[in-house]
Amino acid sequence: MQGHQKKEIVMRINFERIRNASLGVILALIGSVIICLAAWLTHVFTCLANSEWGFLIAGALAFPIAIVHGLGIWFGFWS
Repeated sequence: MQGHQKKEIVMRINFERIRNASLGVILALIGSVIICLAAWLTHVFTCLANSEWGFLIAGALAFPIAIVHGLGIWFGFWS
């Protein structure tokens, strides 16, 4: 009878795929990360400035909420 064995799941970055990616794909990925980070920071600073503590916590717990809110601020959907 075998005991319980732990299976270790290891996620590794496949650098070979990154090396083979085109420059456009790499720039799009870097740009997407920068835009998401900037939108998240916009959310944080806006919520702090307006004392929207509940919304700040919601954005911290579920970061896509913060990114959508930050993008909405940029495009004038929210203040």
